[in-house]
Amino acid sequence: MENNKTPEVIDLRVIFSKIWSERKLFYKVLPITFVLSCAYILCIPRTYTSSLSLAPEIGGMGMEGTLGSLASSFGIDLGSMETTDAINPMLYPDLMEDNGFVVGLFSVRIKTSDGEIESSYYDYLTKYHQAPWWSKPIQWINDLVPTKEEGIKGNTENSPYVLSKRQDDIANMIRDDISISVDKKTAVITITAQAQDALACKILADSVKERLQDFITDYRTNKSRVDEQYYKKLMDEAKQNYESARRIYGSYADANTDVTLESFRAKQEDLENDMQLKFNTYSTLMTQYQAAKAKVQERTPAFTVVKGAAVPIKPTGPKRMLFVLGMCILATFILSLYSIRDLLLKE
Repeated sequence: MENNKTPEVIDLRVIFSKIWSERKLFYKVLPITFVLSCAYILCIPRTYTSSLSLAPEIGGMGMEGTLGSLASSFGIDLGSMETTDAINPMLYPDLMEDNGFVVGLFSVRIKTSDGEIESSYYDYLTKYHQAPWWSKPIQWINDLVPTKEEGIKGNTENSPYVLSKRQDDIANMIRDDISISVDKKTAVITITAQAQDALACKILADSVKERLQDFITDYRTNKSRVDEQYYKKLMDEAKQNYESARRIYGSYADANTDVTLESFRAKQEDLENDMQLKFNTYSTLMTQYQAAKAKVQERTPAFTVVKGAAVPIKPTGPKRMLFVLGMCILATFILSLYSIRDLLLKE
């Protein structure tokens, strides 16, 4: 014979009655939660965020037709992915993981909105960066722990890959405050910078944009610039050889103007031919050098700023009102569970 069990019905009136009976507990805990939440969130400095969008010229475009259209329907632009460059645009965000790129931002000049602070980005983070009060005891405890900073003294002017403990911490702070992302479909680069001052984050975004442009330009034109320097060296050597041959020919011709001997005339013709050959070599190398210079300009990418960095009007974080409201709601939920604990434990 089967036993039919009637499901237990939850009486909301009993639950509300239990909660109401513990209302004095709510009156005590909620104000304390509100005060502590406000005290906590007010100690956290506010931050501002500024972003910009940059569209670089990408070489090697040419993925068109049905395959390109099909890929576009899935949100992937094959045209932006196909490039003869070894560094794909999708790898640009990884530059923030490179010490060389991050340490290069140490020297960025930062200026605050009130004009009271104007220093390098490194000094701004080490001297003027605000932190919650409880972070100072933690930092003091960490300073008591011996590190290898005494063994290796980093020097940003010599090697960005040999940093002290302090410099490495600043580099990690920069990585947290600055981000680079690339849209897979449009290849548009978005740079986002965060700082505790509205003007400072705008300056940071523009500085990262300039350094990213320099990196892309240097990489794209590296081979052409090497060729340009090579042809310039050959051209300069050819010019010296030509000028030397011209001086020798001129001196010999001036010294033997009235000489009619065939041996002298033959030597003069040899010197003239040697001078002409060196001139032809110089002329050819000059043409190749000019072509190499034009190649550098041809390989230099053009950049279009889709969205410029602006000075933010309002801070982006922390959301103080939402935090306090969330903590009060959480406290209310916990107190409600505590008030009906006997009902929850009841079988």
